[in-house]
Order: sequence, then C-alpha cells, then structure tokens
Amino acid sequence: MNITRINHVAIVVNDLDEAIRSYQDKLGLSVSQRLLMPEQEVEIAFLPAGESAIELISPINESSGVAKYLAKRGEGLHHLCLETPDVNASLAELAARDVQLITQEPIHAVEGLGFFVHPKAAHGVLIEILEPYSHHGDAD
Repeated sequence: MNITRINHVAIVVNDLDEAIRSYQDKLGLSVSQRLLMPEQEVEIAFLPAGESAIELISPINESSGVAKYLAKRGEGLHHLCLETPDVNASLAELAARDVQLITQEPIHAVEGLGFFVHPKAAHGVLIEILEPYSHHGDAD
C-alpha cells in the first residue's frame, strides 16, 4: 500500500474552544479551518503542524458516536490519518489481506475520500486512510 505521509492526528476534546486556545497559547498553532459537521454530529478544527495537522474533534450532542467515545475513554487520541494517492487501491489491498475495516467503501471526509481500519487490526489505534481531494479531483 502506498502511504505518502501522516495527514493528521485527531484528538477528541470536550470543549473545542478551550482546546483551540490551549493549542494556540501553549504550542503556537493556528486554526486553518473550523467546521460544523452535523451529519457526523461533531465540530472540528484543523491546526497545521508542518506538513501535517492536528484535528480537534468535539461532539455537538450527547448521543453521537464521538460523545460516547469521549464518555468512555476521555479526551485524547482519536485516530491517526495516513494519506494515500489512491484510496480505492488501498481499500482493495487491505480487504484482500483480510484487514478488519470499519468502513467497506470510501466515505467523504472534509479533506478527501477515506475509510477506517478497525483498532483491533492496528494494536488499538483507529486509522483513517485518506486520499485528499487535491489528489482525487472531486471536492464536493
């Protein structure tokens, strides 16, 4: 599988505004993008860090999957996002290797098409494989 870089590291937080202030004040990072994603029941913010980014994720209600994750595990690492130039080829390759996947088809994320590898297949880490729209060519 062709992995070109770490696209982002996602961190789940209770309070997005507080987390943003913390990353700005303590690490000097700035928000490049902040979005409300009602279909995923989260609000997110991206803070570039070199050629990668930190994605802060906060639930917008108590019943979302992210809210349940946060209630069970607390704040911290949510997932690691690895970038590929061909999400379909990566998905097919991992499926052929019988790697346990959460999503069986690419889904639209903010920054591209992606899918998720189950934490059981990656020593407890949720991994997103992402093809950025800049590679795929259909940003909608």
